[in-house]
Amino acid sequence: MVNRSEIMIEAKDLVYHYPGEEEPSSPALSGINLAVNRGEYLALLGPNGSGKTTLMKLFNALLAPSEGEVRVEGISTIDEGRITEIRRYCGMIFQNPDNQLVATTVEEDIAFGLENLALPPAEIRKRVIDVARLLGLEHLLLQPPHLLSGGEKQRVAIAGVLAMRPHCILMDEPTAMLDPAGRRDVLKTVQGLNREQGIAVVHVTHFPEEAVFADRVIILNQGRLVRQGPPENVLSDLPLLHSFGLQGNAVVELAALLREDGFDLPPQLIHSRELVHYLCLSERKS
Repeated sequence: MVNRSEIMIEAKDLVYHYPGEEEPSSPALSGINLAVNRGEYLALLGPNGSGKTTLMKLFNALLAPSEGEVRVEGISTIDEGRITEIRRYCGMIFQNPDNQLVATTVEEDIAFGLENLALPPAEIRKRVIDVARLLGLEHLLLQPPHLLSGGEKQRVAIAGVLAMRPHCILMDEPTAMLDPAGRRDVLKTVQGLNREQGIAVVHVTHFPEEAVFADRVIILNQGRLVRQGPPENVLSDLPLLHSFGLQGNAVVELAALLREDGFDLPPQLIHSRELVHYLCLSERKS
């Protein structure tokens, strides 16, 4: 039996048609039933056009359902009088941080949402300093955001959301425009917030290696939820991933090739350390 007190976001019989779509055409999302629990890290995979970004915008009340409903902390996202409250509960991080950075300094940018809430200046200052310290941005507070690296800009965007004290962070491919160092930096930040502060995360990504540390992986295809489960179950299912035009992470793909060459490896390897461990065992046995 589902403990409803643990559910933070819930989609029920969710359907979404973009305006102008003819009814016979396929909806962007169809028949989505999904719950996100408090403190959960959920990774969302799928090919282009599968509905991932649309689902995130519905969670954040940027879009309203065509049919069905979305509730955030029990609040319907079609309740226009509470949309600001919903967006405080679910902060959204977009693919391009430049689309979220609006002020002339990092400090002002982090404070922007708080000022819109008309919080007292002392409280705004405290929250800005707290999140800057947490994310390692203290030395950048007076810097113009446009001079920062991609990873630093994304951390500033996260800081602006975090200052609002959200219950959940929605991330729409936040590392797609970053170099490898920036990707590691942002992922480490978000994973730490999830583990240490219990902030729920819904992470849309094209990179299966970014999903291996999630609590649950969801796959969307053509607007429908086609698979969900623990990462080791979903990400190790290469026939399923390949059928939707997705690749497994390097460990899964390499393990599959090694099995073809006769290596005796467990079926659900998704982490590099696990693969190294079993390869060393195989070497010792031989």
